[in-house]
Parts: sequence; C-alpha cells; structure tokens
Amino acid sequence: MPRVGLSPERLVDAAAQLVDEQGREGLTLSALAKRFGVAQPSVYKHVTGLDGLNQLLAVRAVRELGEAMRRASTGKAGADAVSAIATAYRAYALAHPGRYEYVLRAPGPDDEDLAAAGAEVLSIFDAVFAGFGITGADGVDAARFLRSAVHGFVSLELCGGFGMPRSADVSFERLVAAVNRALADW
Repeated sequence: MPRVGLSPERLVDAAAQLVDEQGREGLTLSALAKRFGVAQPSVYKHVTGLDGLNQLLAVRAVRELGEAMRRASTGKAGADAVSAIATAYRAYALAHPGRYEYVLRAPGPDDEDLAAAGAEVLSIFDAVFAGFGITGADGVDAARFLRSAVHGFVSLELCGGFGMPRSADVSFERLVAAVNRALADW
C-alpha cells in the first residue's frame, strides 16, 4: 500500500526542489525516497523510474517557464513584450537553476505532454513576434534567435562566467535592447 501523502505530484515537487539545490546529477530515486522517509521501492509506486520522473519534471519546468513568460508579457507588445519574456526567462533560470536544465531539450516523438507544454511556450513567442510582423518560418528563426541569446547569457551567469565588476543586469538590458533592434529589422 502506498504511503499516505505520497503522490506523483509531491514527488515532482520534491524532485524540483532537489535539482534546484543539488543540480540534475543530484536527482536519484534513492535521494528522493530519503526526503520522504520511505524505501526506494515506494517511489516506484508513483513514478516509472528515474526516466519517468525526469519526464514529469521536464513538463513541470516548461509549464512553469511558460506561465512566467505569459504573465510577464500579458498586455505588452513589441519591444516591451520581448523585454518581459526575456526577463521572465532569466528570472526563472536564476531562481530554479536545476529545473532550468529541463527546459532545454526538445520533446521526443512520443512525449506528448512535453510537446504540449513546449507548444504553449511557442505560442507566447508567436504572439510576441506577431507584434513585429514576424510569422511562419521567420517566427521559428526569431524564437531560436531570442532563446539562444537569452540562454547564452543565462548559462554564463549561472556558471559564474561574469566576473567583471559591471552589473550583469545592465549587460542583460543591453542584450535585450540589441535583440529588440534585430527583431525590428527582421
């Protein structure tokens, strides 16, 4: 009989906290079981192993990021919307460095839940880029451009790559301004 209170949702919550604290490599079913004070086989009653847990965590992370970006961009258009989603993306990555790793991979062909979560994020990009008149294949390129620019900055920031005394916030604002100029001339 499963332990009272143990559920896939609670396991994903704990896994999210664990990866933010220790990184993705710190996530094991044993470590998760220890957090709940249960034997490892109890975890298997709720998730299909570490791969299943990682899949659930990826869906959660992409949904969380999408929600943050949607909240930030609601009511905004053009450069303001780009700044809002870029800032929300960065804030999510800095607040949840372990979970952030899960938003980087594309879904597999059978990963419908992750594909749906990713499609929601893409719909945010589409709405923002429409304000620049960027649609279709150009929108795909613009999404890759924006994501690559922000991800590169965030990745360097997360690994301590900005050792110079200048504020990373100022540098990020300039990066986003440059992205907005590029999108205006797309």
